[in-house]
Amino acid sequence: MSINLHEALRDDVRMLGDSLGRTIEQDLGEGFLARVEQIRHLAKEGRSAEKPVHDELLAAIEGLHKDEVLPLARAFTQFLNLANIAEEHHRVRRQLDADEQNEPDDLAELIQQLHSNCGKSAQQIAETLSQLQIDLVLTAHPTEVNRRTLIQKYDAITDCLKRLDRNEPVNERLDQLIAQIWHTDEIRRQRPTPVDEAKWGFAVIENSLWKAIPRFCKRLDQTLQTTLGHRLPLDSSPVRFSSWMGGDRDGNPNVTARITTEVLQLSRWMAADLFAQDIDELRKELSMHRATPELREQVGEQAAEPIGCFWVGCVIDWKPHGVV
Repeated sequence: MSINLHEALRDDVRMLGDSLGRTIEQDLGEGFLARVEQIRHLAKEGRSAEKPVHDELLAAIEGLHKDEVLPLARAFTQFLNLANIAEEHHRVRRQLDADEQNEPDDLAELIQQLHSNCGKSAQQIAETLSQLQIDLVLTAHPTEVNRRTLIQKYDAITDCLKRLDRNEPVNERLDQLIAQIWHTDEIRRQRPTPVDEAKWGFAVIENSLWKAIPRFCKRLDQTLQTTLGHRLPLDSSPVRFSSWMGGDRDGNPNVTARITTEVLQLSRWMAADLFAQDIDELRKELSMHRATPELREQVGEQAAEPIGCFWVGCVIDWKPHGVV
């Protein structure tokens, strides 16, 4: 039976908000939490034209002690951050629920419309998709608001929400993470260097894009085959990475030739490390010992795991676009 997704979103927001409230109460006391809740309720009621409480809301805010203003702002900021996390998780949950309901795939519908309604042949569509060159250009901004430490904690909360959907007991871990977030200073005390900014960009690639882009390409290939009977060429690379990190000299005197060289060396090291991890995983996956005579001829009779040896060798010999 499918769950009520909007109700599930409200439950997640309520649960995260309650946990934040308990953390605030433990830190600043029941009285301060009561004032936060009063202002929250007045702000909520103020959105209704039937019950304007503008003056009452202003009076509650003006009645705060000066030492309470910043904690109040932090309370609302963190609540909105948690609500955003719940909403992002809710969108993923809706997509998963749609998949279970066998609802039409948007990408498949788009390809089918190009073929049926726009008069494009299957060959034209396949060739166009195989020639796509989408560059995801990474840049770094010293004005990035969220510290990496907090973003990692937000990601951990998302993981807890996923586990909660599987009925795993994660409430204690959620309370820990929210308490850690509340007691973490959101403001950087030192401006990040261009190298620090580049490392953050590399973390985005490692933690997200490195797995997400191949999954998308695989989905695109499978959808193309299912709808039109074509496949993407093996050397097709519709999505690529580009970067300004460590090289953007637009008014930044800290980006020097030495910095650019250091960031390039770090990026090459990161790429090599990610490929090495994937090669190791590939070797573990392809552990089968049986092989055709043709494959044996390629890898030799002494290879204990010929399939793995062959494909790992192919990966090592392969040179991706733009990598020297």
